[in-house]
This record gives sequence, C-alpha cells and structure tokens, in this order.
Amino acid sequence: MSGPNGDIAPHRADRRFGGWLLRTWAMLIKEFIQLKRDRVSFAMIIALPVMQLMLFGYAINTTPHNLPTAVLLQEDSDLARSLVKAMENTAYFRFTREVRTVAEFDDLLLSGKVLFGVEIPRDFERGVRRGDKPAVLVAADATDPVAASAALSSLGVLWQTALAHDRVAGNPADPPFEFRAHARYNPAAASRLNIVPGLVGTILTMTMLIFTALSVTREIERGTMESLLSMPITPVEVMLGKIIPYVLVGFLQAALIIGIGVVLFGVPIFGSLALLAGLSTLFIAANLSIGYTFSTIAQNQLQAMQMSMMFFLPNILLSGFMFPFAGMPVWAQWIGEALPLTHYIRIVRAIMLKGSTLHHLQYDAIALAGLVLVAMAIAVSRFRRTLD
Repeated sequence: MSGPNGDIAPHRADRRFGGWLLRTWAMLIKEFIQLKRDRVSFAMIIALPVMQLMLFGYAINTTPHNLPTAVLLQEDSDLARSLVKAMENTAYFRFTREVRTVAEFDDLLLSGKVLFGVEIPRDFERGVRRGDKPAVLVAADATDPVAASAALSSLGVLWQTALAHDRVAGNPADPPFEFRAHARYNPAAASRLNIVPGLVGTILTMTMLIFTALSVTREIERGTMESLLSMPITPVEVMLGKIIPYVLVGFLQAALIIGIGVVLFGVPIFGSLALLAGLSTLFIAANLSIGYTFSTIAQNQLQAMQMSMMFFLPNILLSGFMFPFAGMPVWAQWIGEALPLTHYIRIVRAIMLKGSTLHHLQYDAIALAGLVLVAMAIAVSRFRRTLD
C-alpha cells in the first residue's frame, strides 16, 4: 500500500528506469555482436581512416618536384650544361630525355612522357658573353596548372645559379639571358580546363562501380539468384548481360559531362571524338568489371557499397585528378598506375586539350586494356565460386 506521501511511485519509476537501461544495454551488445560478425564493415572502420591518413600524410604533395623534363641542346657548351644542372638543382626539374629535333621535343609533350621541354639555342654561350641576351625556351604541359606553376616560377633568378661557376659577368638588374616560358595547351592556366576532363573519369568511376557492385548482391537479397542459377547460362554470359547495359549508361554520362563542359565552360576538343569514345569503352568496361567483382565478394549490398567507396578513394587521390601525379612518391605512383582512372584522366585530357592521337597514348591504352582483361578474369572466377 502507498503511504500518505506516495512512497511506491518512486520505486516504480526506479524499476522502469532500470528496465530501460537493461533493454538499451542488450540492444547495444547485440549491435556489437553483429558488427563483429560483419568483418567487412569492421575492416572498413579501421582501414578507411588509416588509408586517408597515409595518403594525405605521405603521398599527397601540392608542390611537386622532380618533374620529368626533356632538353634540346642546340649547342653542347659548358654554359649550356651549367644551365641544365642549375635547373636540376632547383629540385623541380628532372631531365629524363635529351632530344635532337623539335619534332621529337613536341612528341614527348603530346604523349605526356615529359611535363617540360627546355630548348637551348645555338651559339648560346657566345651570345651570353657578347651581351646579346639569348632566350632559353621552356615549354610546359599546362594541362595540370598546379604542377607547372611552381616550377615555372623558379626560373626567375635561376640565371645567377647557372653562371656561378662560369666566368660570365651578370648584373642582377640586367640578366645576360632570359627564359621564355610557354605554357602549352592551357596558356591561361584555367582550372576548368583541368577539372572538367577529369570529372568525366571521376563520375564514371563512381557510378559504374556502384551500379555493378550491387548487381549480384541485389539478386541474392531479392531471392532471384536461384532462378538465375537454374537457367542454362554461363558465368560469362551473366556478367556480360549485366555489364553491357551500363556501358550505354556510361556513354550517356560521358556525353552529358563533355557536352556541358564544351557549351557552358568553353572546354575545347582538339582530338578525335571517335578515339575518345573507343578508349572510354575500355575505361567503362574496366570499372564495371571491378564493380562486378565486388558484387561477387560482398554478402549484401551494404558491403558492396563499402568496397566500392574503398576503391574509389585511392582513385580520387592517386590518379592526378585532385593532386599532381608527378609530385607523388614513387610507391604512390606505382599504386596509381594500377588504377583505371589514372590512365583515363591522361587520355581524356590529352585528347581534349592537346589533340593527341593513339600513337601518343599507346601506353595508357594498353594499360587500360590489360586492366579490363584482369578485372574480367577475376570477376568470372569469383562468380564461378559464388555458383559453387
């Protein structure tokens, strides 16, 4: 019985509060047990922040150094060699090629094998000593303005270092020679010319991965996989039947992005649309095959989404879309070379901004084709295991 002051009510409130705590605690334990069983999600919790920290801490560099450079020496003099050495000492330029003709000079820039080309004219040393102020041409691939700007800005007082060990007088107010920097393919350093072509590959990567990563797991969760397996159809036929429709979707997305870029942002297309379409097919097929592989590994759609995002993150950071590829350490560049987006960004920028041909893009085209074959082989192999 309750007393005049209502003694029982507080006890009932305590019991209700205690029951609420027990139920909440039981639900909390249940969620931890489920998380422990879902090893993919648990691995993502650990791996995602570690990957971001490692990539941003070690791989990302907004001021790239040791950029590949070609040199065309019209004369082989001591002063010309001193100039080349002085440019290397800035740590921005790394001379990887010495060419003999202007055509070879231009071909290396078009293919993307070098980011800079330095041409030292004939009679350079004689012109310096006579006070004729000869010009040294520095051509930069400005499709990535971030990579080119810091290196070009270092040329301002470089002549003083170049003449340090040569008996040539130089007045700081009147340098004995000049650098003529020529930013090719994007002379105004407009960021939209760099970003819009890269967005084509980035958006295709995200959407193609997600679409196909959910394909097999969706069949399993809806209960339609049993009907599919009972049909006289091979794993290759299943994979092609699921991938080909999204190839058309990818073409539609690419055409939409490029069309908006041309109409609204003034991005030029100097190269062949047919070549761009053909190489885009390889890129879309590679991402669809990788996403399909994720769908055969994942046990549900959530895991498939997590795997897709885990693969998408290094594509964004290590492909050269957000940060200069040449500024990354060697190990990060090796990882980037294994990603389809790295090669496709080079391809789409080269075709749209440079007018490059298949001859200039052989390496990236072969790399994309190889990635397609590897991804499809893994996808078919994984799907056979799923059937078993």
